[in-house]
Amino acid sequence: MKIRRSNRLVDMTRYLLEHPRSLVSLKFFGERYDSAKSSISEDLGIVKHTFQTWGQGRLETIPGASGGAVLTPFYSKENAQAAINNLVDRVNDDSRLLPGGYVYLSDLIGQPEILRQIGKLIATQYVDADVDVDVIMTVETKGIPIAQSVAMYMNKPFVIVRNSSHITEGPTVSVNYVSGSVQRIKKMELSRRTLSAGANVLVVDDFMKGGGTINGMKSLIKEFDANLVGITVFAEGRPVNGQRLVDNCTSLIKVETKDGTEKKIAAQAGSFMENVFDKKVEN
Repeated sequence: MKIRRSNRLVDMTRYLLEHPRSLVSLKFFGERYDSAKSSISEDLGIVKHTFQTWGQGRLETIPGASGGAVLTPFYSKENAQAAINNLVDRVNDDSRLLPGGYVYLSDLIGQPEILRQIGKLIATQYVDADVDVDVIMTVETKGIPIAQSVAMYMNKPFVIVRNSSHITEGPTVSVNYVSGSVQRIKKMELSRRTLSAGANVLVVDDFMKGGGTINGMKSLIKEFDANLVGITVFAEGRPVNGQRLVDNCTSLIKVETKDGTEKKIAAQAGSFMENVFDKKVEN
């Protein structure tokens, strides 16, 4: 049965969004809609123009018998800035301040709208990276929804580092690390089945102060003979002792806190815009 162009465009866009960064052949779409390749090519041209116009991604068409279309969702600079501003506004609330200078973020990273913004922002950072990301890594528990959102946009698996072993994880690799905020020795573990030697790993997390937890994940990556290709966190705060254990970490937002008699939070844009878009301009 022939499908009307308007219906084709809707379903084609939906399918491409659900299979980001994957090559979809023209033959597949032609059989799906019982349409000629020329019609499918015209449809893809409309989809490409729309994503480009609205700054929501890039649709590449690859010619040849084995070619097709690949949709890479990302934010344009203007859309990324708007998303960052929204996150800053949502976090900039004094009632979020917790003892120890921590910030309550659980309600935000539980909202689909916020998670979509966080995931797409982080995915945007690695659209034209020199090295492909093979897997996203985070530590339980608050980093899990962020890692899942990033994984959806990048169409890559994600792995969860545990604070203690689970019988369902099977054999694990464990490392000890120093918590950057409380200066205590802690342990984290990762199942041997979840990460392959040589894999390129992107580390994400919800909040970073001293960077001890992320430093622990870096140690785990080395134990697996894998490669760390980037670190991005939703929010970063000021380290307790003024020193951070990791470098080259990108943050979406930065939070300054005053945990005294008058509790105050001052949220602002982190290093994301500078690290992503300013570097692209330099290159």
